[in-house]
Amino acid sequence: MAVQQSVGADPYFPDNGDPRYRVHRYELALDYRPGPNRLAGTARINAIAGRSPVGEFQLNLADFKVGRVRVDGRQPHYTHRGGRLRIRPAKPIRAGATFTVEVHWSGNPKPVNSPWGGLGWEELEDGALVASQPIGAPSWYPCNDRPADKASYQISITTPSAYQVVAGGRLLTRTTKASTTTWVYEQAAPTSSYLVGLSIGKYQTVLLGDPGPGGVPQHGHIPAHLLPEFSRDFARQPAMMELFQELFGPYPFDEYAVVVTEEELDVPVEAQGLSLFGANHVDGARGWERLVAHELAHQWFGNSVSIADWRHIWLNEGFAKYAEWLWSERSGGPTAQQLAAAAHRLLSSLPQDLKLADPGRKLMFDDRLYQRGGLTVHALRCAMGDADFFRMLRAWVGLHRNGAVSTGVFTAHAGRFTAEPLDGLFAAWLQKGALPPLPEQDVRVPVRPAHPPTGTGSA
Repeated sequence: MAVQQSVGADPYFPDNGDPRYRVHRYELALDYRPGPNRLAGTARINAIAGRSPVGEFQLNLADFKVGRVRVDGRQPHYTHRGGRLRIRPAKPIRAGATFTVEVHWSGNPKPVNSPWGGLGWEELEDGALVASQPIGAPSWYPCNDRPADKASYQISITTPSAYQVVAGGRLLTRTTKASTTTWVYEQAAPTSSYLVGLSIGKYQTVLLGDPGPGGVPQHGHIPAHLLPEFSRDFARQPAMMELFQELFGPYPFDEYAVVVTEEELDVPVEAQGLSLFGANHVDGARGWERLVAHELAHQWFGNSVSIADWRHIWLNEGFAKYAEWLWSERSGGPTAQQLAAAAHRLLSSLPQDLKLADPGRKLMFDDRLYQRGGLTVHALRCAMGDADFFRMLRAWVGLHRNGAVSTGVFTAHAGRFTAEPLDGLFAAWLQKGALPPLPEQDVRVPVRPAHPPTGTGSA
C-alpha cells in the first residue's frame, strides 16, 4: 500500500509545484522536429482539488507560447510568466472535486536555469534528451512540479522516422505515416514529474539477458558503434536486477531500459523505468559499473518510493550509493565494509558542515551527501544485523511503493524492526555535521551470491 505524505510547498523550491491540488494523470501529445528544435504539444491533465476550494492554481511551464487553456472545457483567466502558468477557472473548483486542464503550447525547448546549470530538455547534435532532476520538467511540458505529486502518464511523440523515441514505461504503439513516426508510451505507475524520462536519437536496441517467465524485460538503446563496449559494460545488469530483487523486493515497474547517448554526460540520470548514460560511461572495461548499479537501484529508492520534498534527498542517494557497495560485495569486489571505510576516510578529510536530513539547496547534490548517505545505511545495517536490516528494507519498499516519504517516516519504520534503540544512531548520522566513527562490521550470515553474468543479444 502506498503511503502518500501530506506536504505543502517544497522549502527548497517554493516556486515549483502547487499543493492546492494533485494530478492523477497526464496525457501528452507532442510533435518534435530535431532540425529546428521545434516542439508543439497538447496536455490533458486530470487533477483532484485538495481539502479547500480552488479558486486559482498554477502549473509550471517554461517560456513557450501558450495557445489555449481550458478547465473542464471552459476558458479560464490565465497568465504565463516566470515559468508559472497561473490559472483562475470561471468558477472555483469544489474541495475534493476532480477537474481536467487542457494546455496547448509550442516553441523551442531548452533547459531551465538552475544553480546546477541547465536542466530538462537538452538539444543534442542529432536528437534530444530529458534529464530533469530536480526542477527541469517544465522545460518541456506543463506540470505540478513537485516530487510528491505522482501521476500516471501517456506520452505520444511524433518525430521524423529516422529517429527512435525512448520513454519510461511500456511502448503501446508505433505508427509510421509518410516521413514521421508516432510513438505512444504508457507509464501506469505513479511518477514524479522530474522522473519522466525521454530520449530521441538513432539507436540500436538490444535485449539484456533473457527475462524468462515472470522476469523483468531489460533493453538497451545505444549508438551502433558502441555496441561492443556496451555489451561488456552492461552484461552484469541482469545479475544486478536479480540481486536487488532478492534484497529489496520485486522490481516495481513493468520493464527497465537504459539509453546511451552519442554525447558525453556529466553523470548518468535516472528516470522512472529508464536510465540515461553518456557515451563517456561506456568504456568496454566495466569502468563505470558502479553507476549501472546506482541507477538501477533508484528504481526502488527514489522512483517507486519517492521523497515528500527535496530535504529528504538522502533517502534516494544514500540507498542508491549503498546498492553500489552491495553489488560490489556480492559480485566478488570490495566488501561494503571496505567501501564504507574508504568513504569514511574521504569524508574525514573534508568539511563536516552537512546535515544529511536537511542539507539545504546548496548542498543537496554535494558528493558528501552521497557518501554519508551510504555510510548511514551501512551503520544501520551493522546495528541491526543482516536479517533484520534486509527484512526492514523489503518491508519499506513494499509498504511505500508508489508513495512519497520523509526521513521521519523512515526512522520510525526502521525502529519497528529491532529491539535496539536507533535514536542515537540516527541523531549522529542524520542531524549533526560531525562525522561519527566508522561502524564495526559484525560476523554475518552469508547471503547467496549473484548468479554469473548474462550477456546481451539483439532484440
